[in-house]
Amino acid sequence: MTLATIFYAIGFPLLGIILGLLYKGIDRKISARMTSRIGPPIRQPFWDVGKLLIKETVVPENAVAWIFNVMPIVALASSMTLLLYIPFGIIKAPLEGYGDLVVILYLLTLQALAMAIGGFSAGSPFASVGAQREMILMMSYEMPLAIVITGFALIYKSFSLSTIALTPVWTLVGPVGWIGLLLLLAALLIVTPAELAKLPFDIAEAETEIAEGLLSEYSGRNLALFYLSDAVRSFAMVALEVALFFPFTFSQVFGLQFSEPVSYIIEGLWFLAKVLILYILAVTLVRTSFARFRIEQASRLFWTYVNIMALLGLILVALEVM
Repeated sequence: MTLATIFYAIGFPLLGIILGLLYKGIDRKISARMTSRIGPPIRQPFWDVGKLLIKETVVPENAVAWIFNVMPIVALASSMTLLLYIPFGIIKAPLEGYGDLVVILYLLTLQALAMAIGGFSAGSPFASVGAQREMILMMSYEMPLAIVITGFALIYKSFSLSTIALTPVWTLVGPVGWIGLLLLLAALLIVTPAELAKLPFDIAEAETEIAEGLLSEYSGRNLALFYLSDAVRSFAMVALEVALFFPFTFSQVFGLQFSEPVSYIIEGLWFLAKVLILYILAVTLVRTSFARFRIEQASRLFWTYVNIMALLGLILVALEVM
C-alpha cells in the first residue's frame, strides 16, 4: 500500500465532506442561475451545517430515542465508507478487493434505509409517510442499479472497481456492447437523482406536501449529520459513475506524461472536474428541469421503462461477451 493510498484512506472521507458540501453549493448556485435567481453563495452549505451543529437537538416525545439518534450516524458512516471503495484519479481505493461493487450497492442502500428507519422511529405521521415513500422508491430503483453492476461484472469478470477504472469499458466491447453500455449508462443516470433523493424523486421529503417527510422531526446535530450524509453520498454516487463509465485519465486523453507527485495532483483535479461536469448534468439540470413525480409515477417509471432499458442493455452486453 503506497503512502498516497494510506493518506487517501485516512483523509479522503474528511475531504469527501468538504467536496460534498462544495459541490452542493455549486449545484444550488447553478440551479438558481438557470431559473433567473441570484441564489445562495457557494459556501452556504458550510454555513448551514455550522448553524445546525450549534442548535439544540430535539427528540420527539413519541420517538424511539435511541434509534432516532443512531440513524443519522449510520447514514453518515455508510456514505463516508462508500468513498473508500472509489478510486480517486490514479490512486487505488483503500478497500479494494473487499467486496467492491457488491458492498457499494449495500452501502448505497444502507444510507436510504437509515433515513427510512429514522423516519419510522420519529413517531410523526409526516415522517412515517415519508419513510413509506422512501422504502417504495428504494425497492423501485435498486433493481436497475443492480443490473448495471451485473453488466460490468460480466465484462470484467470482477467486482473490483479499481480494475474496472484501470481499463475503460468502452475499449473492451464492440458495436453491440457499445449500445448495451449506452443503455446501462442511461438507466444509471435516471437512477441517480432517485438514489440521491433529488427532484423529481424527492418524494420522501416533499416539503410542500408532507413538511420534509422523514426529516420533519429532525433538528440540530442529527439533522446536520443527515445533511452531511446527503452531500457525501451525492459526491460519491457521481464519482462512482465516473469510475465506471468515464475513467479516462488526463494522460490518456491528452497523451501527456508527468512525474509521480505532479501526476497525482493533475489526475486528482481531472477526476474532480469530471465529477463536477457529470454532477451538473445528472443532478442539477434534472432537478431544475422537472417537477416532483408522484410516488406511483416514479415507481412505474423504474419498474417498467428503466428496468426494461437496463435489462436490454445487460442482454446486449452479455451477447457481446459471449
